[in-house]
Amino acid sequence: MTGKQQSVDAYISAAPKEVRKRLRDVRAAIREAAPEAAEGFSYKMPFYSFKSRMAWFGLHATYIGLYLRPPVIEEHKKELTGYVTTKSAVHLPIDEELPLSLVKKLVKAEMKWGKTKG
Repeated sequence: MTGKQQSVDAYISAAPKEVRKRLRDVRAAIREAAPEAAEGFSYKMPFYSFKSRMAWFGLHATYIGLYLRPPVIEEHKKELTGYVTTKSAVHLPIDEELPLSLVKKLVKAEMKWGKTKG
């Protein structure tokens, strides 16, 4: 998604109607897993920070990207089998059920990692 959204609410509202609920679900999962994190907008995507920027999510043509620090992706490689991953991203297909419990687990791991580094 491109555009000049300045808030997470505006970002979600600008998304196609059929994916807005999915974006709200990812947002809710992140907020539940990281209640101490501040929500903001960076790199044209929603982001969450705790001591530093720790997680982003963004809508793409066929997936929602969940962006985390590389150590978290690497540590959970087995659980991420079946998803496209990069060094710092997990692609969550928009035409499949969202693995919200996995999103929460990854974000909690990110929070834990951030607490040890801050």
